[in-house]
Amino acid sequence: MVSPETPYYVPPPPNRFTRLVARSPRWLAPVAALGCMASAVGYVMIADPTDSTADAAPTCLLKLTTGFDCPGCGGTRAFWYVLHGNLPAAARHHILFIFALPFLLYMYVAWAGQRVFGRKLPQLRISPKTIGVFLGVWFVFTIARNLPWAPFTWLYV
Repeated sequence: MVSPETPYYVPPPPNRFTRLVARSPRWLAPVAALGCMASAVGYVMIADPTDSTADAAPTCLLKLTTGFDCPGCGGTRAFWYVLHGNLPAAARHHILFIFALPFLLYMYVAWAGQRVFGRKLPQLRISPKTIGVFLGVWFVFTIARNLPWAPFTWLYV
């Protein structure tokens, strides 16, 4: 029997990495995330995914091996069209990505503003039910875009 004084979990002593993370400035995480987003924008601007072939690197392994569109197929092309201001073409390639993009950007700005400047923007309250509905719609969209008859062929990218 375990005595009440014995803890079930004893955290390990801090090492170099945990001390570095604990002492890192508040702005480091938002800047690192912004750097990742900037590198994604740079890659998409340089690579121009709109005129590459289906087997050009990097490729979607599901599409390459089965011919089916995966849940994210068209997302990079949609992002490229968004960066060039062509929202109808972006929506044609991945409508759910275009729908989610403003929410994702707002959530990043709200998080980064609070971390860096201490300013709290109104938080988006996204319930688990809302996330479940969005994932369900995304699942149906993924199935529908692979159906081989009209009107679903319009969704095929």
